[in-house]
Amino acid sequence: MKKLINDPAAVVQEALRGMAAAHPELRIDHENRIVFRGDAPVRGKVGLVSGGGSGHEPMHGGFVGPGMLDAACAGEVFTSPVPDQMLAATRGVDGGAGVLHIVKNYTGDVMNFEMAAELSEGIEVETVVVDDDVAVQDSLYTAGRRGVGTTVLLEKIVGAAAEQGRPLSEVAALARKVDQRGRSMGMALTSCTVPAAGHPTFDLPETEMEIGIGIHGEPGRRRVPLAPAREIAEMLVEPVLSDLDFTADPVICFVNGMGATPLLELYLMYGEVAALLEKAGVRVARSLVGPYITSLDMAGCSVTLLSADDDLLSLWDAPVTTPGLRWGA
Repeated sequence: MKKLINDPAAVVQEALRGMAAAHPELRIDHENRIVFRGDAPVRGKVGLVSGGGSGHEPMHGGFVGPGMLDAACAGEVFTSPVPDQMLAATRGVDGGAGVLHIVKNYTGDVMNFEMAAELSEGIEVETVVVDDDVAVQDSLYTAGRRGVGTTVLLEKIVGAAAEQGRPLSEVAALARKVDQRGRSMGMALTSCTVPAAGHPTFDLPETEMEIGIGIHGEPGRRRVPLAPAREIAEMLVEPVLSDLDFTADPVICFVNGMGATPLLELYLMYGEVAALLEKAGVRVARSLVGPYITSLDMAGCSVTLLSADDDLLSLWDAPVTTPGLRWGA
């Protein structure tokens, strides 16, 4: 294992210290391992809290700031944060307008956020669970579909709505709308290596790839021989288009890198995806390309489509100022 670390047991804590040094506009609670926007809580604004296991950076801490999240809880690598973290985050962003929990559909995250919501006495809390992965119905970590790429788009869109001062009920309804309109599918060329384990999570021969992989290295739909990018794009796009009609409204198309795939290859993949969408009669209104929800050092990519009406597109275009996404400000 070759990694830029000191002690495998201290990776998350030391990464948060580096984040604090790099982004003084954020406020980091090192005891509870929570990343807050520097001005939290914002009076009269719905607070947005998300979080999950570390190793998916910039998800979620890199999406904290004006126009996106108010706080993100960092668990150990690929391990859910605990309810105490989520409760501290909820209390820390409560500006009097309630708090929305944005939860990827993994069993530990769902259970712990649920416990935190129950303990948040005196704070109105709503929860949305993101479950956009079309690859498998159930996995090692979930009952139902996994929460993956749509989470990035949802946090941006809902963050803009909260910044506008929309009430909690409307912000929560918007979050559920985004989840219902988003679908994702991913693949892996290699495994990833969790620092504490020191070896790859699974064995993937040089001549094979995994289609439908999860962001923790969970098995996908099938293992197949390595193929050209054009064929891989078809393997990702076809299940997404088969699961939901994307021809009524334009889409936001998100091609995501899993951590070790260079932008050269991601843009090549985007070109193949765009050609398939055009052939299928799907209109692309906005795009996002890059490593935004990763799996440590895994090589591979995922494709996310979000059917976006005028309101969603306007909120997508709204200003955002975070370490991971920044425009319009």
